[in-house]
Amino acid sequence: MKWLAAALFAVLVLLQYRLWISGNGARALPPLVAAVAAQRAENERLEARNRRLAAEVHDLKNGTAALEERARTELGMIGPNESFYQVVPRTAGSSSASTQTVAR
Repeated sequence: MKWLAAALFAVLVLLQYRLWISGNGARALPPLVAAVAAQRAENERLEARNRRLAAEVHDLKNGTAALEERARTELGMIGPNESFYQVVPRTAGSSSASTQTVAR
């Protein structure tokens, strides 16, 4: 009976050592909690980005307003019956008037 009690006590001591002192025990918990929190924040940021991109794809597929806006801003396109005016500011040493470009 003494051997059984000694063996159980030794197992208990080994388990406590593994839980409190070893590198895979309780000391590993705070860095893991911090890593999980950082990953959750990153996931939320990426999910918000994915929602914005999905909405943009939906607008581009189903509506002309988003497509027209993108063509205007990225490609510099103008619509029919519109006039495009480009005003170039006067430089410091130049005495000539501003240059205007008109496209119809």
